[in-house]
Amino acid sequence: MAIPTAAVRSQVVVDPPDILETDIAIIGSGMGGGTLAYALRDSGARVLIIEQGDFLPVERENWSFDAVHTRGRYKNSAAWHDATTGNDFVPGNYHYVGGSTKLYGATLPRFRECDFGAIEHVDGVSPAWPIEYADLEPFYGEAEHMFWVHSNKGEDPTDPWRSTDYPFPGVPHEGAMARLVESARKQGLHPFSAPQALDRHPGGACVLCYTCDSFACMVDAKGDADIAAVRPALHAASKNVRLLTNSEVTRLDTDATGRQVTAARIMHRGRPIQVRADRFVVACGAINTAALLLRSASGQHPRGLANSSDQVGRNYMAHVTTFFLAIDPRRKNDAVYQKTIGINDWYTAGPTNKYPLGNVQGLGKLRGPQAKMGQPRVPMPILDEVTKYTLDLFIQTEDLPLPENRVTLNAKGQITLSRRETNVAAHRELISNMKKVVRKAGFPVVLTRSLGVEATSHQCGTAVMGDDPATSVVAADLRAHDVDNLWIADTSTFPSSAAVNPAITAAALSLRLGHSGSLTA
Repeated sequence: MAIPTAAVRSQVVVDPPDILETDIAIIGSGMGGGTLAYALRDSGARVLIIEQGDFLPVERENWSFDAVHTRGRYKNSAAWHDATTGNDFVPGNYHYVGGSTKLYGATLPRFRECDFGAIEHVDGVSPAWPIEYADLEPFYGEAEHMFWVHSNKGEDPTDPWRSTDYPFPGVPHEGAMARLVESARKQGLHPFSAPQALDRHPGGACVLCYTCDSFACMVDAKGDADIAAVRPALHAASKNVRLLTNSEVTRLDTDATGRQVTAARIMHRGRPIQVRADRFVVACGAINTAALLLRSASGQHPRGLANSSDQVGRNYMAHVTTFFLAIDPRRKNDAVYQKTIGINDWYTAGPTNKYPLGNVQGLGKLRGPQAKMGQPRVPMPILDEVTKYTLDLFIQTEDLPLPENRVTLNAKGQITLSRRETNVAAHRELISNMKKVVRKAGFPVVLTRSLGVEATSHQCGTAVMGDDPATSVVAADLRAHDVDNLWIADTSTFPSSAAVNPAITAAALSLRLGHSGSLTA
């Protein structure tokens, strides 16, 4: 991973004054905030990105299974509290320039066209969005080019219509994944090339290594928000975008009316400072965005900033997810990069399933240290050997928004999550279907591990968008109903979670906001 260039470093505010002024303050540099800064880079407005962390360090441990997974070297979030079990846990939520995308799996599917409408599920109805797929379609295309997305048009039967093709062809399947793809097609399924954000085009830096999913890329070949959005924004000729790192925003203050945010209170390397701006955008990720708004309660906003609806923190969704390992004990899996498959044949209701079941996609090749997290009692030498034979998949089902599934702050001010999973029966049916598929493909042994509340990488829904201020936090243009100069640009605004990774939808929403002119008018 390359050290930021001098041109990028020149736009980093190293020693801020006690009061720092700008036109637009963006709190968070992940997929939502970083992409928005990119969209505004030539707008003429002074833009300041505020990031709690720093650039992720460049070191050999970036690609170490032991450092990343056994010792959790890059986990730098404060512990959160699980209200169900009463236990604390450190989430996979990262504070670096680029946010959690620095260690994400780089799978960037669009939401399906139907995902923007109401959908009946086994446990209830997934609500409609106040916008349609067509409203985001051109911005999906722009985001796919920004983040170097590789896939093949026409392979996925649920892929929505598109005005532009994928910028790069899909990554070829290899090893055991290629065998599964061939067999699945013979079984009548439609496996497709999963949309991957990689610098794999001619002249690109990607070498298709096995340290991609859940690792930082040492050669800057993963399309994360740092490399594909923040650094280009800082490097733009206009020099309108600056970055303030190591800065935790503790609360937002408003004027006496409560209709205008006047300042962000920040702890910068242990020193209190303020950022004052004409317009503020919160893009901290669904959980931290909700927490910031709740911490910003005041006389004008007693339940939390922009929370007259009492919806801030509610409707938390994170997908119902399972690690699925198919094993052929007679043959090793020689795949190095296996995040190449997607299966959506049961994504919507159909002739064999009454309700939508979800999405299947490839996982990065598991090794012993990752398997140890799910099987702590099994000796590492055994896990190292077993994982040589596994084909690793990730199964996810849509999670419904429930008011009681929420983010709150406990008496210590600690983030607390309350969550009851929905559509579990549909998820089990999808797992059962995939067991049949892999066994027919020659993988007789299947191991699964379902993920719990600690699986927060697909978090969304805590500051939902809608037309009615009584039941939503922001309007369709992402502006808060209760505050005139506050927008939210991350997955917290999602009315539903769909059943695919949310990142590129967050990016498309930010591009739509950035190009709308509402932040620069």
